[in-house]
Amino acid sequence: MDKPQVISTKDIYQGKIFDVHEASVKDGDIEYKREIVAHKGSAVIIPVFADQTVALVRQYRHAAGDYLLEIPAGTLNLDEDPQTGAQRELEEEIGVTAKTVEKLTEFYVSPGFLTEKMHLYLATDLTETEQNLEEDELLTIERISFPQAFAMIKNGAIVDAKTMIGLILAGAKFGFSYE
Repeated sequence: MDKPQVISTKDIYQGKIFDVHEASVKDGDIEYKREIVAHKGSAVIIPVFADQTVALVRQYRHAAGDYLLEIPAGTLNLDEDPQTGAQRELEEEIGVTAKTVEKLTEFYVSPGFLTEKMHLYLATDLTETEQNLEEDELLTIERISFPQAFAMIKNGAIVDAKTMIGLILAGAKFGFSYE
């Protein structure tokens, strides 16, 4: 199957975290426009401690208008290896390093308009170091078990998609099933 032809692309906005472009596309005899949010991608990591608890961060998300409980995550630096980015975010946000880091999956966040791909990792064999938060990162750390996390997904206390995906996939590695 042939991909549609991009006729032109126009920059609409350039920002610190993302840019916005408008593309004119031709698919067969049909021409249309698409607004695309271009993002460098992000790394997310699920830190699982020896007692099989998971460290999550609670922070205010202005777009959601609320404090959300999430796995550590961050935007990749230009040309940064996703695993390196995940390990950086782990130490910055949680204050631990991992002896073992395993890639679980990668996925597009919202491919209808956003180029962001998230790279999801599992971190184990953790050693405490020190948090190194950025100036605007105002967060608290909460440690919970997989059964608690699954209950929080079911009752709407965890509403962040990357966190749901990460917890379900990581939990399966430790024999926990989301039912």
